[in-house]
Amino acid sequence: MPWLTSGMRGNMGAAIWAIRAMVLVLLATPAAGTAADYPWLVGAKPTRTVESALAPPAGYKRIALDSQGFGAWLRGLPLLPAGTLVHLYDGRLKVNQLAHVAVVDLDVGKQDLQQCADAVIRLRAEHLWAAGRKTEIGFHRTDGKFLQWHGGDRAAFARYLRGVFIYAGTLSVSKRIPKPPADAVLQPGDVLVRGGSPGHAVLVLDAAEDAQGHRVVLIGQSYMPAQQFQVLRNPLDAGLSPWYRATAIDGSLGLQTPEWPAFQRADVRRFPAPVAKRAR
Repeated sequence: MPWLTSGMRGNMGAAIWAIRAMVLVLLATPAAGTAADYPWLVGAKPTRTVESALAPPAGYKRIALDSQGFGAWLRGLPLLPAGTLVHLYDGRLKVNQLAHVAVVDLDVGKQDLQQCADAVIRLRAEHLWAAGRKTEIGFHRTDGKFLQWHGGDRAAFARYLRGVFIYAGTLSVSKRIPKPPADAVLQPGDVLVRGGSPGHAVLVLDAAEDAQGHRVVLIGQSYMPAQQFQVLRNPLDAGLSPWYRATAIDGSLGLQTPEWPAFQRADVRRFPAPVAKRAR
């Protein structure tokens, strides 16, 4: 372009290189909600997620979340097609098909291991893997011994998790995951767990609020025998289902899910915040 001055040509060249650099960054960075965030999908792109398929009740809006946090990751969990039935680890159909509204696209394995607390552990570990926080992957056995992840490929990761599933459970989850402050409102990523034999654990997957700040949450679970992870129906409020009022944990009846009597405030656990990196 002969009519451009040298200064104009220089500015345009710099702009072109800036655009090229931006494009390269965008191409190299996985978009939110892609298969890179959910590595067990092996390249498949999620088309139906917790966020896209399960709208909040009328008058409610999803709360803002840290885009890199566990809650936002759970909100993007991939779902199987609407109407999918829950299968057990051995391929049989679960007897109770009335407890869920959606099934998460997450493998269960071929053994009766990935039950309720194990599914919580699996999802937490998968998020840490996807978030580049692999050094934080570690869980306690019921006897108190800490099982640290020491690295490896996806096959090694699966073997590690099977070992955790064998020796961990609702008792270790209830004892080793910290409690949030006594007045904390439920948030995505919180665990509701009653340790015992049997005990049960479910996971808060999402949250929304109305203009007055009243909060509702989505709940997910696996169960016994080991089965596909599912988003639960609200058995006490068909009009609000599948959402639950967060304040139910403080009520006399507790937060009642389809296959467990009730969770109370004392049953809430919250995974610790990311480990802060030391300044050099």
